[in-house]
Amino acid sequence: MGKAQPDPRGHFGIYGGRYTAETLVTALQEVERAYRAARRDRRFREEFRGLLADYCGRPTPLYLAERLSEHLGGARIYLKREDLNHTGSHKITNALGQCLLARWMGKRQVLAETGAGQHGVATATASALLGLSCRIFMGTRDMERQAPNLLRMKLLGADVVPVETGAATLKEAMSQAMREWVARLRDTYYVLGSAAGPHPYPAMVRDFQSIIGKEAKRQILKKQGRLPDALLACVGGGSNSLGLFYPFLCCPQVAMYGVEAGGRGLVTGLHGASLCAGSVGVLHGAKTYLLQDAFGQIQEAHSIAPGLDYPGVGPEHSYLKSLGRVQYVCVRDEEALEAFHALTKLEGIVPALESAHALAWAARMAPEMGKAKTLIVNLSGRGDKDIQTVWGLKGGSGTWEGSAPGLKN
Repeated sequence: MGKAQPDPRGHFGIYGGRYTAETLVTALQEVERAYRAARRDRRFREEFRGLLADYCGRPTPLYLAERLSEHLGGARIYLKREDLNHTGSHKITNALGQCLLARWMGKRQVLAETGAGQHGVATATASALLGLSCRIFMGTRDMERQAPNLLRMKLLGADVVPVETGAATLKEAMSQAMREWVARLRDTYYVLGSAAGPHPYPAMVRDFQSIIGKEAKRQILKKQGRLPDALLACVGGGSNSLGLFYPFLCCPQVAMYGVEAGGRGLVTGLHGASLCAGSVGVLHGAKTYLLQDAFGQIQEAHSIAPGLDYPGVGPEHSYLKSLGRVQYVCVRDEEALEAFHALTKLEGIVPALESAHALAWAARMAPEMGKAKTLIVNLSGRGDKDIQTVWGLKGGSGTWEGSAPGLKN
């Protein structure tokens, strides 16, 4: 299968589209026209590339985790080190691209939503750099468990607006940000943090993040002279995973695994696995897989990783699922925690809890593969933001007796 592009109405097959109030359609069309023009503008492209290199620190390394690979046995595991970007995750790439576009459009204020806080920090950072006013919506539950990122956003000059409705997590923050945008369309741009939402955001965010896969492809060919056997990345909304997968979609020999939040188990209903256990509906302006009841009411998602605590997924992921090009799986909270500790202790790298979900699936796969095989795991962010959560799980002991296959000491 080659690389997919949405049709003129923003659909990937039956997924995607622009299911929004009429008041937003004009704004979305304005963003779409501006993005198409900016992509053709040499000065815009050069400024974006320059910031990625000199400000973000790209390209990020592709690191062979030798001790982790030896511990697990089987396939060699490479980590795409997005945690080494400025601000600590892949989110800065998209935030810079969209904030540049906002300035290019003549907008002076940006809005954003955030769950884990990484997109909020990235947007606040890009706004400070480019001289934009920044307003960020964040659920109060996420504010509590992501306090370090909340402080970083405020230090960067952002106005952080608490959202108390519903589960007070990412879904509610995104809903409130979109409502605010409706009231401020003339001078404000909405920086959506994932490859979700209404057209043109899913494809635009994926395009900005596809540098992850482009770099990884060049790097693995240089290191081992061939493509990897498999790619793994966590899936919440879906930007880091699509960023890695997209440049490899035309390479049928490369298997791809999107790892969702299994939470406390699918049978409990406390999870964030829209693709593994959801059904097709409409959320935040796009038709996609999501968590809903028999009457179409959105259900609350659960994950120990706040960036995966979202009851939907980007529409291109739904399309790739329907084609069978990407396999979507899930791991439970305790498996992700075990992977978190394993990477920290074996490699001296503290991963984000979101990224730890992909590591946990690699721990299942690697022992079943030969030593000549290679996996690339997208380490989408660093775990500084999650230390308080992890440390508090066992009364401050900082340990977890998990049961993830292959990771027991």
